[in-house]
Amino acid sequence: MTLLTWILLFCLLGGVLSVVAAAVFLVLPEALRTRLLPHMVSFAIGALLGAAFLGLLPHALEGVGGTDFHAVSAAVLGGLLVFFLLEKLVLWRHCHQEHCEVHVPEEHGHHHAAAGTLILIGDGIHNFIDGLLIGAAFLTDIHLGIVTSLAVAAHEIPQEVGDFAVLLHSGFSTGRAFVFNLLSSLTTVIGGILAWYAFKHVEPALPYVLAIAAASFIYIAVADLIPGLHKRVEFGSTVKQVLLIAAGVALIYVTHSTLH
Repeated sequence: MTLLTWILLFCLLGGVLSVVAAAVFLVLPEALRTRLLPHMVSFAIGALLGAAFLGLLPHALEGVGGTDFHAVSAAVLGGLLVFFLLEKLVLWRHCHQEHCEVHVPEEHGHHHAAAGTLILIGDGIHNFIDGLLIGAAFLTDIHLGIVTSLAVAAHEIPQEVGDFAVLLHSGFSTGRAFVFNLLSSLTTVIGGILAWYAFKHVEPALPYVLAIAAASFIYIAVADLIPGLHKRVEFGSTVKQVLLIAAGVALIYVTHSTLH
């Protein structure tokens, strides 16, 4: 396969298939969904952190040689601060629960179409950036692209479940929620194509793009996902969380090691 084909294939995996998986998840009995979602989030945390620290950052540092390690570190720091500001502007807001307090405040009991529209805009921007990151990873190394795509897919499914819930709560029918979420996910492909045409002409910038990608994965895991795990402090729940996070890291490690 050509490199562009790899990018398109795995952008679809990270975008469209996560929407389909989330839609399938939503048809499960509510009690089962409630039990599974925290486990999915824990696994996604491990996959994101594994991809950031075992895949993206090492490749970013290799790409700059031995002279610009501080510049890569600065790119990670800058990325974390940028994502914090974007989240403050509600452009990069993730929701991993069926009742999202950020998008749909509890004091508003009726449906809010604006919340659904905001979800679609924010998700479209987020998916577009995911496509850029997947494309940049593939341009660096096919194996890194696969690992990055797996991490994107792992965190997209819990997010898409939350997005579906907000759309339904905002008055969307199940069919409309699925179609609009699917269209929003296609921006991943657009981002991947743009990465193919743009980044190959600016190869020296790729290490810093990878550093920012790592920052986004770290930010999502640490700022958006881990706080939700602290709501369950029982010893048994904590053990399950640690084991699932470790499983996510292990998946990335084994995948990366096997592909290399």
